[in-house]
Amino acid sequence: MQSENHLFGDVAKLFNGAAGTIAGMGREAEANARSRAREWIGGLDFIARDEFEVVKAMAIAARDENDALRARIEKLEAALVDRPSA
Repeated sequence: MQSENHLFGDVAKLFNGAAGTIAGMGREAEANARSRAREWIGGLDFIARDEFEVVKAMAIAARDENDALRARIEKLEAALVDRPSA
């Protein structure tokens, strides 16, 4: 009877050890995958969000300036058309 309990205890220890090993392997695989993903993404030409926002603001300002200049040119061209020839 004593030997049977000892056998079950050994089997339980084996399963607990295997479960811990498998869980550790899973955590290690996840960390490795995250590291490789960061490496891969780091190699691409992505920009930071704040850099994107700065360039976006510059583009909006340039578009607004362009619209203002277009309106000014149209006004000057209209003045030239209305001007009598000499």
